[in-house]
Amino acid sequence: MNESQTMKAKYINPFTDFGFKKIFGEEASKPLLMDFLNALLPNESQIKDLSFKNTEHLGQTAVDRKSLFDIYCESFTGEKFIVELQKAKQNYFKDRTVYYSTFPIREQAEKGEWNYKLKAVFCIGILDFTFDDYEHEPERNEVVHTIKLKNQHGKTFYEKLTYVYIEMPNFKKSETALVTRLDKWLYFIKNLEDCQSIPSIFKDEVIFEQAFEKAELAKLDSIQSESYESSLKEYRDIKGYIDTAFDEGKSEGKLEEKLEIAKSLKLAGVATSIISQSTGLSKEEIDKL
Repeated sequence: MNESQTMKAKYINPFTDFGFKKIFGEEASKPLLMDFLNALLPNESQIKDLSFKNTEHLGQTAVDRKSLFDIYCESFTGEKFIVELQKAKQNYFKDRTVYYSTFPIREQAEKGEWNYKLKAVFCIGILDFTFDDYEHEPERNEVVHTIKLKNQHGKTFYEKLTYVYIEMPNFKKSETALVTRLDKWLYFIKNLEDCQSIPSIFKDEVIFEQAFEKAELAKLDSIQSESYESSLKEYRDIKGYIDTAFDEGKSEGKLEEKLEIAKSLKLAGVATSIISQSTGLSKEEIDKL
């Protein structure tokens, strides 16, 4: 999207850090976040109220405390929710998610006598990419992947730790094909930036009307607009690096150009496997950058 298209946009891009937190991560956004989470969660885990938590106090080391989440919140019954937006594949992404889940678990430790009873922890990742390690074709096309700890017989061993990954590129429903509440939220997230008005399917739905209102660029003050533009540039740079890298990878391209592209992708946190696939460089060459 070029600069003239940017000026014509009416709503923010929710895949930017600023946009995502503006819609779901502010105190006034709690009804929106709750509605989205309840559309995603099973009936037994529905949220009646939640509070945002400060991630800076999590973790036992300085490194831990720098590992900030996009959104960290807690229901009034004590369940913990980490919600992350991921713009590009990263090395050891799944490891990172599992590591993050240990923070709200350790946070529950009580001083003195404690019976180790824990509240449930949910780690939710909204991904602007798809995983490439599924063995079966149906899995590659699924939008929502829910993971729990299971034993060798497929029986859930522990109910209180859940990972949910939403692969947004796999969501391809049109407005007329939306059925569930989650369908509507995923359509909203994926198509918001391209909307010039509220689609008819969302009209007369208070929550979505509030979501569109919060996302209006015209409602941002000058400081917020500057922050958004910076966040939007970062998002487009990452996308641009990846698109350019794939184009270069398909051509013979000069080695120096491929190395520069690979270096930019690496700095953006893109996974080595993706850099290798898109540029044709080996893992060893990329690791040396």
